[in-house]
This record gives sequence, structure tokens and C-alpha cells, in this order.
Amino acid sequence: MSLNIEKETEPDFSFEYEALAGEVIRFVLEREEFPYEAEVTLTLTDNAGIREINQMYREIDSPTDVLSFPMLSYSTAGDFSGLEEAYEDNFNPDTGEILLGDIVISVEKVKEQALNYGHSEKREYAFLIVHSMLHLFGYDHMTSEEAAQMEQKQEQILNEMHILRNETDRGSL
Repeated sequence: MSLNIEKETEPDFSFEYEALAGEVIRFVLEREEFPYEAEVTLTLTDNAGIREINQMYREIDSPTDVLSFPMLSYSTAGDFSGLEEAYEDNFNPDTGEILLGDIVISVEKVKEQALNYGHSEKREYAFLIVHSMLHLFGYDHMTSEEAAQMEQKQEQILNEMHILRNETDRGSL
């Protein structure tokens, strides 16, 4: 797995955010049994940066916490059969990894939401990466059924990683 991290702002987290991002992405890839080595790009920006991207791609003129840009589409969320045939051009010729997609996170929103929800910045950051990875696998939350499925998966993944809500940082990083 390759993780490309682009910093449009300098995160001042109290945890090793690059290592945690890699750990979370690897865990989700393995847990969801993604059958290929993957390449993911994570961009860390501020509210102004994510607001601009949100306006450009979603026509929503406000900052958000995370945006996901999948490079693949699925007939059924989490069904990875047929990806190699459908996306043979989406494999990096140098590494053989499939280009899974991009994640954009507002560092300011991580801090704000962690404070509002009463949990650590580490937990909020990990949650946003898990949430976005599920989007990169085709999951969504447009209907109540989709939202329930996605929320359940998010909580299960974070619990399995011991990154718990309303607790201090207990994960391995």
C-alpha cells in the first residue's frame, strides 16, 4: 500500500498523524478484504482550502470535514469482483497498485469536531479516514439504510482498532 500525503497546512496534532493514517488505511483495506495493493492520496488542508474544493466539486460554499474522491465505482458497495478487468488502466505501472482515490481532510475541522464531540483529535482524524475509505469502496449515506450500514462499519473498525469514542488516545499510535 502506498500513501501519498500532501500538506496544504502544517498539522499540529499531538499524535503521529502520518503513521496513524497509514495504519488506518491498511487496517480498512485488510478488514474489507480489498484484493489489490492500493495507492491512496491524503491531502491535509484548512477550512478555506476544503471550502474551495467543496465549492468546486459539490457546489457547496462552506467548509466540510472530509471529502472523498473515488477512482473506482462499484455496482454494489464493497464488491471488488471485476475491478481488474474494469479498471486495468487504474493500476500504477511502476508499483502495480490500483489507484483507489483521494481523501481531503480539514485539520481545523478535526480539531473543532473533536472538541465538540468530546473525544480526542486522534479519534476524529481516524474516524474521518475510515469514513472516507468506505466511500472509496462505494459505500454512501444518502438513504437511511446506507447510513446505518456505513455507521455500523465505521464503529466496528474503530472499535477493532481500539480508537474509541469519548476516551483518551488508546490506539497503538
